[in-house]
Amino acid sequence: MVAPERLICASSALIEAGPGVRFEVGEKGRSTPAPAFVIRWRGQVYGYINRCGHISVELDWRQGEFFDFSQQYLICSAHGALYDPASGACQYGRCEGRGLRPVAVVERQGNVYFEES
Repeated sequence: MVAPERLICASSALIEAGPGVRFEVGEKGRSTPAPAFVIRWRGQVYGYINRCGHISVELDWRQGEFFDFSQQYLICSAHGALYDPASGACQYGRCEGRGLRPVAVVERQGNVYFEES
């Protein structure tokens, strides 16, 4: 059985290491949707729950801005923890090995979709 998909945005909305697109996903054990985001890094799209691995705050330092000034890492707006854009792994800071939680996204025919499980 194929997982249901939900449109997030047009592919053109995501530029390399640029602003991300926010959306919401359901999480097991939660009655309200969780914030999530999708970014483009090295030509691929990646999606994550919008929650720091250290404390439960959203990452973007301005609406949809997830990359640090070097455009090499995703950064937590609260304390500057850095995450690998391709894996969500903690690279520096108080996240202490706790990375970002990925969400399944796919890019196809000019659009980016969330694959619901």
